[in-house]
Amino acid sequence: MYRTRTMALAAALLMTAGTPARAVATDPTPPIVFVHGNGDSAAIWQTTLWRFESNGWPRARLHAIELPYPLARDDDTVAQAGRTSTAEHMAYLKSEIDKVLKASGAGAVVLIGNSRGGNAIRNYIQTEQASQNGRVNVSHAILGGTPNHGGFAIKGFREGSEFSGTGPFLTGLNAPKNANGDEVAGPVHWMTVRSDSNDKYAQPFVQGAANHGLATNVSYAGPELKGAHNVVIAGIDHRETSFSAPAFAAAYRFITGHAAATDQIVPEAQIELSGSISGLGLHSEDPNGGNYENNLPLAGARLTIYATDSSTGEQGGARLGLARYAHLIGPDGRWGPFKASPGVSYEFEIAARGYATTHIYRSAFPRSSNVVNMHPLRITPEQRAAGAVLTLARMRGYFDAARDQISFDGKPLAGLPPVGALDSESTLVLHEPGTRAVGASFNGERLVGRSWSAAQGHLVVLELTQ
Repeated sequence: MYRTRTMALAAALLMTAGTPARAVATDPTPPIVFVHGNGDSAAIWQTTLWRFESNGWPRARLHAIELPYPLARDDDTVAQAGRTSTAEHMAYLKSEIDKVLKASGAGAVVLIGNSRGGNAIRNYIQTEQASQNGRVNVSHAILGGTPNHGGFAIKGFREGSEFSGTGPFLTGLNAPKNANGDEVAGPVHWMTVRSDSNDKYAQPFVQGAANHGLATNVSYAGPELKGAHNVVIAGIDHRETSFSAPAFAAAYRFITGHAAATDQIVPEAQIELSGSISGLGLHSEDPNGGNYENNLPLAGARLTIYATDSSTGEQGGARLGLARYAHLIGPDGRWGPFKASPGVSYEFEIAARGYATTHIYRSAFPRSSNVVNMHPLRITPEQRAAGAVLTLARMRGYFDAARDQISFDGKPLAGLPPVGALDSESTLVLHEPGTRAVGASFNGERLVGRSWSAAQGHLVVLELTQ
């Protein structure tokens, strides 16, 4: 299984560099604020939250923020519809930290960020320290896959982007903090987690179609920070720097000073689910013509939940009886609570004006969660011409043909490069009449959905948990 292979690699190849003396958190379970990355939502932290809970962390002390407009501007200094500047991102994080401190009564929080989330964390801490004579209400900062030296560092090339290693934002964050030239400063205890060579945003050459092969002037070690405790885990991808079991184990040890009792998710007997339905989503359109994602409430959407048959037979993915839950989404975007049954797979159907009726299939939930956040998709004319359109989505990682065992409708994923983790979604288009079961598997996790008619305005997502 994937976990076994990954943990074996981690045990053999886990490396650290720059490991200064560090104090363990005085509070055995300090409040933790999780900060998602570019274009993501709080839902991406679901399995990480479960792992902390499985080790006794109180659910009330785990807070995953959700930035309303999670995409960065193309140029940080130029206003752009549906996107946030670094200053706006930092201000939102500060507001959330203040809420957590007030609610918990704690004197400090732990901050854990993935990718762009680490930019906001660094910006917040540096700004607070500058205004508070070095004081800050953060004990530990853990950055997974954050492009601390940029996704690219090319003089004269898109230096207004917050992801430019030669631009003003990152050069300001990376300015030496002491005579040693450290890029981070106490009293915060800093840790970075990176891949040895499989992070798509820490590559010596641009990956993918746009500018493919262009030298980035960034190495695999780009996410490391001088003066931090820097952890390298072999084989993991950009998102797995935060959401994998080895990344959790490293974070837990860094905060507490000892190993976690388990890096697995311990099932609960009573499972209660809730979350939000957000607005425009992956295929949305800005009134000004630009494409962006957001986490704004989608009032008026209707969510219906069905238990499904997760077998591999002809009836796989079919609904078992009547709906188990239905809710009209209000102005706050929230739904729930819904009492789920252990071991039961579910279909989440979202219907909203201007969107395809979106069917999201999930494997059984092992634990309760209040971040089951979802969005419907828009349908294109090309998709309506197909029999059915189904997407296999991996929110917490990427697909790697050389590393993972994957199938979609009984076939390998189309379009994956032979090596490297670049894609987190794969779309299957069926030009056939009728509805049938469509299965997918990823490193032992299996999902079964149904091929709903695109011509009738339906789209299907098989969303992996791991």
